[in-house]
Amino acid sequence: MMMKIKIYKPYLLLIAICSSVVSYSQQQSDSLMQYLEIAAKNNPGVMQRFTEYKATLQKIPQVGSFADPELNVGVFLSPMELVAGSQIADIKLMQMFPWFGVLKNAKNEMSMMAKAKYESFRDAKLQLFYDVQRTWQEMNKIQQDIQISGKNLEILRVIERLSLVKFKAAPASGNSSSSSGGAISNSNVQNTSSSSGMQKMGDKQGSNSSILSNQGTSPMQSSVMGSAAGGAGLADLYRIQIELAELENNIALLENRKNTVAARFNNYLNRPVESSVTLLETVKADSLGISLLTVSDSILNHNPMLGMLQFEQQSLEARKKMVTAMGYPMVGFGVDYSLNKKNEMSTSPMNGKDMVMPMVTVTLPIYRKKYKAMQNEADLLKTATEQGYKATANSLQTEYYEALQLYQDAQRRVKLYESQSQLAKKTLDITIKSFSASGSGLTDILRIRQQLLDYQLKQVEAVTDYNTAIAWLKRLMAYTQIQ
Repeated sequence: MMMKIKIYKPYLLLIAICSSVVSYSQQQSDSLMQYLEIAAKNNPGVMQRFTEYKATLQKIPQVGSFADPELNVGVFLSPMELVAGSQIADIKLMQMFPWFGVLKNAKNEMSMMAKAKYESFRDAKLQLFYDVQRTWQEMNKIQQDIQISGKNLEILRVIERLSLVKFKAAPASGNSSSSSGGAISNSNVQNTSSSSGMQKMGDKQGSNSSILSNQGTSPMQSSVMGSAAGGAGLADLYRIQIELAELENNIALLENRKNTVAARFNNYLNRPVESSVTLLETVKADSLGISLLTVSDSILNHNPMLGMLQFEQQSLEARKKMVTAMGYPMVGFGVDYSLNKKNEMSTSPMNGKDMVMPMVTVTLPIYRKKYKAMQNEADLLKTATEQGYKATANSLQTEYYEALQLYQDAQRRVKLYESQSQLAKKTLDITIKSFSASGSGLTDILRIRQQLLDYQLKQVEAVTDYNTAIAWLKRLMAYTQIQ
């Protein structure tokens, strides 16, 4: 039984590691959704729009209620002598009622305005989600750029070490060739002197001149070759160090830019700018999830800016009905109560009895210019809203084609730079092997390495643009998973 536990223990450990990796990757994918939820709850700009919407809701009972009744109380300091007693006080109560439809249309107007405010709140929330996603994608791009630049930095350091080895080996080969050339010259001198007695004087002088010429040229040529190789190796080292310094500077700039973008991202979430942000290990292309043919129609049907303008049109229609009804008379009903005191000298049967008098009040809207002007104002505002609706629809269509262009262009660039990066990497591997074997081709290595770096950075940029275009299209069509 113990043997089985020992056998299965490595498998249990492997399963635990795999599950932790899966949970971590799931956490990475869910991090953006969590940030969107935090932003929706804490962003002050979005909360301002929602508070304005709630404030507009409070106007509905205000405009839908009757005017406050009027109560007039008059007290006589000295009772007024009447035939049937003395009047002590006079109390009047009056309630005005507008024409039929005024209150109803006023409530409809405020209801439509409240719905328009809600659409404004939705638009602010969608814009916030787009800003959060765009900034988060930008941070992932910068993080990937730092990692890619770091890997290229390691490649440059490998090339630097290979160049340093070549540089150190160059003077040694020059010295060995120089010494061997000297040894060969000495042996030639000895052989020539031993056979000088067997040759003529002319031959002896010719052979001596030949030996002297060989003895003078071989060491000089070897030293020139050694110094030339050493100078070339030193120049190669300088070039690599220039590339290293530039790449290290770019990495430092990316780190600073990452901190700036992180501060902006945390401001969207209304939290301290120093808060850490969870990023993806690798940038991958998202999926739109719907057909591009339905995006344009969805924009016209669901965009909150268009919905807001539609509700404003409906509110102006209700306002026109309201001001038309306000041109009719208002009717007030009330009662007048007179408090009387008995008169001792009066014999009237009404002596001391209080008086109750019903009252009716009617307004006379004879100044028609203001009511006509109110109707014209409502018509003009409605026309302006219709024009604003068309302008907004045209602007949204323009944004749609811009986002679609970015989407399609980024989709092509992702495929292109992925293929180019693979080819450049294979070429760089072959060139590095050739350089380590023969010591030539450093210029090609640096050029191909720069191409590989550019392709890798452009690939990450293309994926980021692709994801940003998807977020842009979803923002236009008001698609969001967070309500």
